[in-house]
Amino acid sequence: MKDAPQSFADRYAEAGFVAPIDILDAADARALRDDYEAAETELEGDAERLGLLKSYPDRLLPSFDAIIRHPALIAAASEALGPDLMVWSGALFIKEPQSEKIVSWHQDLTYWGLDDAEETTLWLALSHASEQSGCMSFVPGSHKQRIVPHRDTFDARNLLSRGQEIAVEVRDDEAVAAPLRAGQASMHHGHLFHASGPNRTDDRRIGAAIRFIKPAMRQQNGAKSLVTLVAGRDDYGHFTLADRPRGRLHPEDFALCREDAARRHEILFEGVTQA
Repeated sequence: MKDAPQSFADRYAEAGFVAPIDILDAADARALRDDYEAAETELEGDAERLGLLKSYPDRLLPSFDAIIRHPALIAAASEALGPDLMVWSGALFIKEPQSEKIVSWHQDLTYWGLDDAEETTLWLALSHASEQSGCMSFVPGSHKQRIVPHRDTFDARNLLSRGQEIAVEVRDDEAVAAPLRAGQASMHHGHLFHASGPNRTDDRRIGAAIRFIKPAMRQQNGAKSLVTLVAGRDDYGHFTLADRPRGRLHPEDFALCREDAARRHEILFEGVTQA
């Protein structure tokens, strides 16, 4: 008699990730990508606002605000965190065609300054994320080790803020690649070892890293980061709740994101002299 297949929640608890998860069809994924790339064109030459757009697409584009509330994403995150959900960040990770940019082995929660591990990331592919284009790889079960030592490299090739990487040995032969079609997502725990390689294709590799947390979480330094309540209730008041975007690339939304980016920079670079 065959063993019954594991449930979504059991697979996540055991491996620390689930992939792939179908979220959008190809046409809807393309429309979301097109909206973002049109915004890039509108902001061409404005490096500061382009940087905010990449970090806060969900606060600046109504289409991305809608996607962080997508029922399939909410259902997946609820399997790990329950019915009350906030989005702590919805930033984009982009590797240009034939790019040497990588993401080193790391654990997400290392530098975010949150007081607990009640977090999960839904990484939504807006273009195909294959092994050739630099999809993510995970070390199954590594989330059970909690936080391990990391070191900062400030490597220009690294997409992470500090070029942070795990300071203990990570065996590549234990890693599992998680390729995704545009419109699919992976979901991983904030302590899971993960990384991604360079993009060897002629298309951009674009993914939205949508970070869900429980409202009971808080920033350890007391800052009230800007978050979005996407399901259930917030009975704690530990964060600043964002309204829906006022419009497309609205100046007041940029101002809110600018203020929040300054708060998060202090958190991410706490104790670091090179920033």
